Amino acid sequence: MTMCSVKIECVLPENCRCGESPVWEEATNSLLFVDIPSKKVCRWDSLSKQVHRVTVDAPVSSVALRQSGGYVATVGTKFCALDWEDQSAIVLATIDQDKKNNRFNDGKVDPAGRYFAGTMAEETAPGVLERHQGSLYCLFPDHHVEKYFDQVDISNGLDWSLDHKIFYYIDSLSYSVDAFDYDLHTGKISNRRSVYKLEKDEQIPDGMCIDAEGKLWVACYNGGRVIRLDPETGKRLQTVKLPVDKTTSCCFGGKDYSEMYVTCARDGIGPEDLLRQPKAGGIFKITGLGVKGIPPYPFVG
Repeated sequence: MTMCSVKIECVLPENCRCGESPVWEEATNSLLFVDIPSKKVCRWDSLSKQVHRVTVDAPVSSVALRQSGGYVATVGTKFCALDWEDQSAIVLATIDQDKKNNRFNDGKVDPAGRYFAGTMAEETAPGVLERHQGSLYCLFPDHHVEKYFDQVDISNGLDWSLDHKIFYYIDSLSYSVDAFDYDLHTGKISNRRSVYKLEKDEQIPDGMCIDAEGKLWVACYNGGRVIRLDPETGKRLQTVKLPVDKTTSCCFGGKDYSEMYVTCARDGIGPEDLLRQPKAGGIFKITGLGVKGIPPYPFVG
């Protein structure tokens, strides 16, 4: 990979309390993302620079494209379909009904069009929560839900290898990026293993995406950076530092998926620290990485 000059800019000073789940929508040249505690799904048009926001009735933690139009999102403990035009959310499935204190966190659609998302206990303060309360779920195209495993602290970043044979997953408080064997035909996962353990200054692994070379990019919460990993060797290949501490997630987008978009959080940053990072909660664009991403998969149900 040739080292280009990496450029980082805040393209949208949104002041998200906790921005998450960036997804590129090629059809509208837009970036979708959520602000979890503000209960907002946002769509930023990269051409007009306009932002449209839809407010839902519970914390919204992930958003994804839907093949039949509109979007799907994880809202509270529900998988929902979002109708952008009439600003409504239709419940497709509800989970964790025995755990009143839980909510969904990060989610993503697999190459077969299934929507994977995990849960966590509601935080009492950023990063402070009851342990082992979360699980990983999958919403299938026929709208039935399967639970894959539980005992999760903070279900977070997820993606699939380019050959669709490996599922990558982050449970944040394990400080690890894990891999599973993946059966695309059934959606089954097996043989969990760690492919990268975060170093102390990298802090907490959060959202994640894969690039067109099969390498993983992980946003490091409290670490103020995204790191590029080789899941086969377990080596870190690159670190890109941002002018904000609480980087939460990343995705590729823009023309031919050559730009990276990074979300971050403002909650949990004291007044002194905000002076040092006034753009906390904004949407950042990184160019010059010298690598492209791949388009997101739409939910097919």
